[in-house]
Amino acid sequence: MQRRSFVNGAGIVGVLAAGAAPAIVHAQTTLRWRIASSFPKSLDTLFGACDVFAKKVSDMTGGKFVITTHAAGELMPAFGVLDGVSNGTVEMANTAPYYFFGKDPTYALDCAIPFGLNSRQTTAWMYEGNGLKLTREFYAKVNIVNFPMGNTGAQMGGWYRKEVKSLEDIKGLKFRVGGFGGKVIERIGAVPQNIPGGEIYQALEKGTIDAAEWVGPYDDLKLGFNKVAPHYYYPGWWEGGPQLSLYVNQKAYDGLSSEYKAIVESAAAYAHTDMQAKYDYRNPAALKTLVSQGVKLHPFPKDVMAAAFKSAMEVYSELSASNPAWKKIYEDYSTYRRDANLWFRFTEAGFDDFMQAQKL
Repeated sequence: MQRRSFVNGAGIVGVLAAGAAPAIVHAQTTLRWRIASSFPKSLDTLFGACDVFAKKVSDMTGGKFVITTHAAGELMPAFGVLDGVSNGTVEMANTAPYYFFGKDPTYALDCAIPFGLNSRQTTAWMYEGNGLKLTREFYAKVNIVNFPMGNTGAQMGGWYRKEVKSLEDIKGLKFRVGGFGGKVIERIGAVPQNIPGGEIYQALEKGTIDAAEWVGPYDDLKLGFNKVAPHYYYPGWWEGGPQLSLYVNQKAYDGLSSEYKAIVESAAAYAHTDMQAKYDYRNPAALKTLVSQGVKLHPFPKDVMAAAFKSAMEVYSELSASNPAWKKIYEDYSTYRRDANLWFRFTEAGFDDFMQAQKL
C-alpha cells in the first residue's frame, strides 16, 4: 500500500492508533483536542489558564493544533478530570492535583501540602530539581504526562462566619478546604469539606459549612464570600505555593510530533507564568476593595499555626512509613524545602520584611 493512500484511507485516528509518522499528521492535518478544567469559567484566572494555553498552542502552530476549552461540568465533573484523561475520554485537563489525594496522598505533592514550598520554590523544584522527574514516574501508572501550568502564589486562610481567637474555636468547625489540607485541619479539630469552587458560596450562605477557603482576594471578591462571612484570615498555611497542572493522556501525547510536544511544553510554561502574574497584579487592588466593604482581616492565632504545623509533620511521617510512592517523592521534596528556606531566610524574607515596613 502506498503511504499517501494509507494516510487518506486510515484518517487521523487510524494514523495515531497505528503510531505512523506524527510528522505527516502535523504537516497535512488540523489536530483537534479538548482540555477539561476543574474550574468554572467565571474564574478567569484559573479556568483562564486553559484559554491562554490553547491560544498559545494555536499561535505557535499556525492554527494547525486546535484545543477547545471546557469548564467544570461541561464534559465531566470538576473532580472527574484525572480519570477522564487517564482513560482517554479527553486528551487534556487542567486541575489542582491535590483534589485527588483520596486516591493517593502523593498527588498533593504535585500541587501543595500544608507548610510546603512557596510558589518560587515549587517551580524551582519542579524544573531544576527532581520534582518533574519524580511526579512523572508517579503519573505513568495512570497513563498521564504532567506539566506545571499555573500557580496562585501563597493563598489566604479563608472566610469565617465567626472570629477564630484560639485553637478551641477550630474544634467542630465545618470548613471547606481543598484537597490534602483537610487531613491536617481534621487533626486540629475541624471537619473538612471538599466542595468544588462553584458550590462554595451556596454552602456558606445556607450555613451548611461554617468557613471556606478558596484562593485569594481577586477570586474571593468575584465569588462574593464577604457577603456571607465577614472574617478573612491569613495566611493559607496549607497552600504556600499551590501549583496547577496540565494533564495529557500518555497515548495521545506519544502520537504528537516532537515539534508539537515542544509546543505543548512551551505553552504550558507560558500559562504557568501568566497565572501567577495575574494573581500578583490583581490581588492587591481586590484586597483594598474587600477591606473598604467592611471585611475584617485577621492573622491566624499562634496556637492554631503551631498545632497545625505539628499535625502536618506527623501526617507526613506516617505517610512515609506506609506509602512508598509518597516517601520517595517527599524525601526529595523535604530536603529541598529545608535548603530553600535557609536561603530565602537571608534573601527574600529579609528584603520583604524591610520593604513591607516602609511607607512608600
